[in-house]
Amino acid sequence: MMAAYERRARASASRRLTQQDLLYESLRRAILDGDIVCGTRLASSRTLAEELGIARNSVLYAYERLVEEGFITATRHGSVVNGVKPGVAPPATRVPLHDDTAPLLSRRVRELPPRRASGDGVTALRPGTPALDAFPLAQWRTSVERAMRETDPGELGYGDSAGLPVLRHAIAQYVRVSRGVRCQPEQVFITDGTQTSLALCARFFADEGERVWIENPGYLGARVAMLAAGLTLVPVPVDAAGMAARDEDWRVAPPRLVYLTPSHQYPLGCVLSLERRLALIEHARACGAWIIEDDYDSELRHDGPPLPSIQGLADDSPVIYLGTFSKTLFPALRLGFMIVPRQVVAQVAAAHRTLMRQGRVAEQAALADFIESGRYARHLRRMRKLYETRRNGLVAAIEKHLAGLMTVSADAGGMHLSVRLDAPLADVAVSEAARARGLALSALSAFCLDGEEGRSNREAVRYNGFLLGYAEATPEASDVLMAALADVLKAMLSRQTP
Repeated sequence: MMAAYERRARASASRRLTQQDLLYESLRRAILDGDIVCGTRLASSRTLAEELGIARNSVLYAYERLVEEGFITATRHGSVVNGVKPGVAPPATRVPLHDDTAPLLSRRVRELPPRRASGDGVTALRPGTPALDAFPLAQWRTSVERAMRETDPGELGYGDSAGLPVLRHAIAQYVRVSRGVRCQPEQVFITDGTQTSLALCARFFADEGERVWIENPGYLGARVAMLAAGLTLVPVPVDAAGMAARDEDWRVAPPRLVYLTPSHQYPLGCVLSLERRLALIEHARACGAWIIEDDYDSELRHDGPPLPSIQGLADDSPVIYLGTFSKTLFPALRLGFMIVPRQVVAQVAAAHRTLMRQGRVAEQAALADFIESGRYARHLRRMRKLYETRRNGLVAAIEKHLAGLMTVSADAGGMHLSVRLDAPLADVAVSEAARARGLALSALSAFCLDGEEGRSNREAVRYNGFLLGYAEATPEASDVLMAALADVLKAMLSRQTP
């Protein structure tokens, strides 16, 4: 103990520590490093003070701090060292934190599927970003300025974690009319977007290890949220009518959660049939499962009005309905919502208050005004026409420059389309080569997941193609981009020729 104290004193000379702080640090480090082992009875305060030549009060102070922090226990027979499990490995096997090979994060986080950084400068054909050049910024500014003028100082603190009441009311009213959703404002919970909603659903409605069915191919963000919550992914194939779950699947491996994008399947763009929607509700009720309906791009349908939601097909359906304004307005808004069944509103509200803090009062109030004034509906009508024009321009450019090399899949709306790569090339390799030409091609194979259970594993399909976003591309720009992509493909094919 004397030696440890003296070493610490020399090392801490420049810090000008008091005697009591120096002794406290010396003892604490000696216990953590294992120099003083569990069960050791420390010298009495009087004896230690005499040995070190310091005041007894300094020893008493150090001992009291160690007792408060749980390093030692004061007994009738003296101060005894407690068992301490250091948070790092012993010195002989310790891995430096700066070592790039060290697994610093948990296994669950390390196994999350990779996602390319959004700030890498390559944006052409990137899916998921709306036509920001067509956003009615002046109208939005009007709603924001009105919200700021009418915001009371009392509203600047932490409000209801579920969101601003006026926005919850506006959303409930809107989705009842436009999407056939059956809900009241108290069922609406404002979130930071779909990714946050998915993370909450995974935590609220399932326990670690339980099964969640996901579409295959499917949305990577959902896979990330479910894996982060420790759930077991069960990929279910997708065909022209959406998620193709069989009665046998419900018997063999019933899920706790079912996640799907029924109105515009991501990434393939198909629509879940009414027959499968009704069967989904029936099976979920029978086995006590929850359906997470991500209404992705439902408002941007080109062929006719938006389809009714699954949630609205039956009273008290076991459906959590998710929506976002990142696609219909702009991503930086970071506002979305989830609508939960009536029977769990109180429980979700309590959990939501515990886990979330609500902010952006002005933005929420502005969004409520934007919806209630009719500006939101008018904006969507304009975007549907614009996106249809831009989609047709991209399809025409593909047919002009890539005939025989790529085939466009049927797609009824949204902001992207999927294409099959007919050339004998791997989509991932083409995607990497195209990035050098400024093209952000999302490889379809990256959205596929090999199954671990049942027939999903036996019938897993590996798609080879791309997801092409057209919201930001004018027809003229699409023509230039597809000509560049044709050059990339032809160059790669020429290198394969003997």
